[in-house]
Amino acid sequence: MSAKRFFEFIPAVLAWGTIAAVVLASWRLPVAAAIFIILFDVYWLCKTVYFSLHLRATFRRMRANMKTNWLERLEELPTPNFQLSTFNWRSVYHLVILPMAGEPYEIVRESFAALARANYPKDRMIVVLAREERLSESTAVAEKIAAEFGDTFFRFLITAHPDGLPGEIPGKGSNEAWAAKRVLREIIDPAGIPYERILVSVFDADTQVLPEYFGVLTHAFLTAPHPQRSSYQPVALFTNNIYAAPALARVISFSSTFWHMIQQSRPERLITFSSHAMPLQALVDVGFWHTDIVSEDSQIFWQCLLHYDGDWRTVPLDYPVSMDANAAPRFWTTMKNIYRQQRRWGWGCENIPYLLMGFLQNKKIPLRTRAYWLFHELEGKHSWATNTLIIFSLGWLPLLLGDAQFQFSVLSYNLPRMTRWVMSFAMIGVASSAVLGMILLPPKPVWFRRRHYFLYVVQWVLMPVHLIVFSSLPALEAQTRLALGGRWRLGFWITPKYRAVSPMEVGLP
Repeated sequence: MSAKRFFEFIPAVLAWGTIAAVVLASWRLPVAAAIFIILFDVYWLCKTVYFSLHLRATFRRMRANMKTNWLERLEELPTPNFQLSTFNWRSVYHLVILPMAGEPYEIVRESFAALARANYPKDRMIVVLAREERLSESTAVAEKIAAEFGDTFFRFLITAHPDGLPGEIPGKGSNEAWAAKRVLREIIDPAGIPYERILVSVFDADTQVLPEYFGVLTHAFLTAPHPQRSSYQPVALFTNNIYAAPALARVISFSSTFWHMIQQSRPERLITFSSHAMPLQALVDVGFWHTDIVSEDSQIFWQCLLHYDGDWRTVPLDYPVSMDANAAPRFWTTMKNIYRQQRRWGWGCENIPYLLMGFLQNKKIPLRTRAYWLFHELEGKHSWATNTLIIFSLGWLPLLLGDAQFQFSVLSYNLPRMTRWVMSFAMIGVASSAVLGMILLPPKPVWFRRRHYFLYVVQWVLMPVHLIVFSSLPALEAQTRLALGGRWRLGFWITPKYRAVSPMEVGLP
């Protein structure tokens, strides 16, 4: 067995080992299991409060950034802090890559319309619409986009990623890498633009930038302590079609947004996700995105960390980009799609063996850096798969499996009461999330009435269902599939996009 294959077992072994240990302890050592569960519940409550404080801190900064004219802020900047004497904000070019895989014209057009509305000089923007050659229907969509927006930017390019290239899987990473190489060869190199002056923003086809995105990004780039050794991460706000999503899908979408907002307040642990930006020079140095993986959005961070001997970080932008919530015409189709999307995100566990192999091979990375990132990556994936199962499902096992002596003990009597007490306090965080969710809603459709506000608040009682069925279980399945390997490995699954036009379509009265 190779070292990499051995490392692929680690996430699943840790997760299933924890679950098995709780079950076994509940049977053989019910007192110890009950004490552990109570302490774990208290830990989870403290962690919820900790996360809540970070969430609100990011929310305040994000609201302030959204009200700022960032072009004016750029004009106020002093000389940049790295060695390019003629380098100012007007020298920065933005390369925007939008991979497309069968999305309808209306959705792609909304993304391009948002780019066209951005408060940033369009003569400093190079935009690439990267379609998949195997999806012939995307040709007509790309041609319509080119006809409408082709003259809006400094340069515009359509690429067609060939199918079946050696060493590739069909997915976002392989498409992005193909598009980036094409734009270098056909636009950037002939124009003689230095790579150090180009920031690459890679989006999903449904990503809509808010007006100040490029100003915020440019400001962060020019003021970062290590501008050429940093990624730049906006907040993923899943609200484009939030009114088309059923209640559970809305809760999941906002929960994902809130998690990424929390991470913005912990930049020391922030890695790239979905739509993000990075310097073109670094992208070239690491050989572009890997073309044979699913989680290219996070692995590009680890590629840079390994290539630059640990000298890489992610700068939070505290500014959102808007993306689609997971919605489909039918409720059960939506639920199935949500599970598949969460499982694909959970497949980010493939980064653990990649990281372990990289740390073994690169001894220049300080031991402290290796230990820090390995611990947090393992702890994050393990918590994702196990925490809510322990809290909501396994917490009752000592009462079911414990012996007669435990069943009649004071601890047995108080265990469910203490658990309910902790969960009741944790619901304060859920209530505040409901309020933030209402604030972050986009402009209301014409059919939205006051009674719908009530529905958008009470939907948060579905949080336990989300945490178990659409968070822990798909993460646990992804880690199990990674351990099984072979035909169980996941390929890249493309989330279907959908817009509803009436309240009946989303099940609202």
